[in-house]
Amino acid sequence: MDECCKVITISARQRRVFHVVLWINVCMFIVEALAGVLVHSSALLADSVDMLGDAIVYGFSLYVIGRGPVWQARAALLKGYIMAAFGVGVSAHVAFKTVHGLVPTAEVMGVVGVIALVANGICLMLLWQRRGDDINMRSAWVCSRNDVIGNMGVLLAALAVHLTGSPWPDVVIGLLIAALFIRSAIGIIRESSQALAFSS
Repeated sequence: MDECCKVITISARQRRVFHVVLWINVCMFIVEALAGVLVHSSALLADSVDMLGDAIVYGFSLYVIGRGPVWQARAALLKGYIMAAFGVGVSAHVAFKTVHGLVPTAEVMGVVGVIALVANGICLMLLWQRRGDDINMRSAWVCSRNDVIGNMGVLLAALAVHLTGSPWPDVVIGLLIAALFIRSAIGIIRESSQALAFSS
């Protein structure tokens, strides 16, 4: 197989993966956002916002496939900025909930958290196979990995809230997820900025 055919084949496989993970994230954003608002869960809301961000960046990642390293680096940079914004937004929601003393419903958190974990596990497996292709796929895989970690955090928070009857486990997990977003965002922004500087 010559180099041109190889690139076309890789691009086609990347598109198939992105189409699947894009729609999984759109559906899960709607489910988790509604559940997070209804049961006052910072952890669920944090995860839902991450789902929306992933859907946006997966859509943009789909657009830049085959457009060269500059566009791929731009897509990765966008993912980094969105992750950073989500980290700040989740932190603000945690502060609001803490002030108002809202306690989330652990049972709903648990059920939605399991559904989200299965969905994100599928996305992670699909992206794992292509994570070494380029910076576009690698940054998408980081987003998916964060989703799975966030889902596990939601389940841990749900269990802790159920056992203690306190909102604090949800608050702590929400802040940890926000910190993970920000840390990952810094790494992706740094890598993509270096790639753009090298390409220019």
